[in-house]
Amino acid sequence: MTTLPPNHIFNMLNTTTTTTMTTSSPATSRYFFPEIQIIELLAALLVFIVIHSLRQRKKHGLPVWPFLGMLPSLVLGLRVDMYEWISQILCRQNGTFTFRGPWFTNLNCIVTSDPRNLEHLLKTRFQVYPKGPYFRNALRDLLGNGIFNADDEIWQRQRKTASIEFHSSKFRNMTTESLLELVHRRLLPVLNESVDRSDQIDLQDILLRLTFDNVCMIAFGVDPGCLSPGLPEIPFAKAFEAATEATILSFADEVIRTRKKEISLLQADDKKQRSDLLTIFMGLKDDEGQPFSDKFLRDICVNFILAGRDTSSVALSWFFWLLDQNPTVEEKILGEICRIVDERKDESEMGDLIFRPEEVKKMEYLHAALSEALRLYPSVPVDHKEVVEDDVFPDGTVLKKGTKVVYAIYAMGRMEAIWGKDCRDFRPERWLRDGRFMSESAYKFTAFNGGPRLCLGKDFAYYQMKFVAASILYRYKVVVVENHPVAPKLALTMYMQHGLKVKLCKRSASELQMYHNIKC
Repeated sequence: MTTLPPNHIFNMLNTTTTTTMTTSSPATSRYFFPEIQIIELLAALLVFIVIHSLRQRKKHGLPVWPFLGMLPSLVLGLRVDMYEWISQILCRQNGTFTFRGPWFTNLNCIVTSDPRNLEHLLKTRFQVYPKGPYFRNALRDLLGNGIFNADDEIWQRQRKTASIEFHSSKFRNMTTESLLELVHRRLLPVLNESVDRSDQIDLQDILLRLTFDNVCMIAFGVDPGCLSPGLPEIPFAKAFEAATEATILSFADEVIRTRKKEISLLQADDKKQRSDLLTIFMGLKDDEGQPFSDKFLRDICVNFILAGRDTSSVALSWFFWLLDQNPTVEEKILGEICRIVDERKDESEMGDLIFRPEEVKKMEYLHAALSEALRLYPSVPVDHKEVVEDDVFPDGTVLKKGTKVVYAIYAMGRMEAIWGKDCRDFRPERWLRDGRFMSESAYKFTAFNGGPRLCLGKDFAYYQMKFVAASILYRYKVVVVENHPVAPKLALTMYMQHGLKVKLCKRSASELQMYHNIKC
């Protein structure tokens, strides 16, 4: 047996005692070990939750977190381009996914961009998919019971009356005449003044004011730029901020009161001469045989103003930005315009050129380019419905009564399954067959809605956009200011968040001449 030195034995005992005291400390045993175990358990639970939630992404499109659902992902999506974010999810999920909100909310909804589903909800099962109380109540303060926010009989009555008026020759003549007046007496002088001063202008703002004035003339029979005494002034030349939603509501109330006074002083024959929407609806009765209330008349007119003002002007803004990015398309449009103008027999009319309705109708390539702009940047990027009874989409998605449905119109333009691998390219030729414009299914190209709610003003909107675009392009080259930020604003209408800052350059006669032989 080996004998250890006394001092070495002492050191061993001392070390052992210290270790024992350390590991056997009552305080450490009582608190230190349990704390480590709790932290480890919490860390393991957290890792499990994260892995489980992230695995849901492949199946559901987004991570699904306990209690919070997909809300964290939505918050992150709001910090980027929301429309692109939704588009990417829908592309991964073959066109449809279910958004799951926090368990304590009613944010659950079906989001789809599948044309089969859109035809199902917009046409085949139209009665099962109204606007619904959730979205209707959210917009009630602004849109009230107007045509774009109403359902059932209230919607049907407005739709029928407006449809008859929109298709009358008197109404068409009034819209073309008012547009001609506004473009040549206000728009072009404002643009020309900016050229003379070498100023940058916000083209989106200018176009919004133009379409606002035009739609007011159609809806109210009133020119906001030449108002009679006593009416709130919202002239063309002032900043568009003057025409906020609150101002429009006030403006509508005042016009209605003034019109009623005018009508009371007119003879019966004079009353029939007006063809604006306000006067038409003033002559109708409700279910009880009484004239419509001022509130209901305001709802009707405000709906048409907001729809007609925003959609055309915003679409034109994106159109001019896309032309700046695609000069070849601009050249083809100018070639088409110049060839149509050359068909005129009387050269004396070539001075201050005013396009005729029949000439605007011939602008097939321009029509295609505007449709392509709307495909990529629809004025209304998303729309909403609510299912009132259990149903199943053609793609197999099950919907329970009360489910909210969002159809993503912006995303549809970026789906390869719908438009092919070049879906993100600005290519007007996709709309042409042998040089003629050919429209697509309303459930593939949903910029003007579809089914019974197909936009009544679709033809007028195209005419307005073509007339304005041709009138500008024939006279000016529109150049987007260098480094100007262009991004969509998160709103009901796809405004450009920072407007569209441009500089205009006048086209010379020699410059136009070289476009005469360009073929589309």
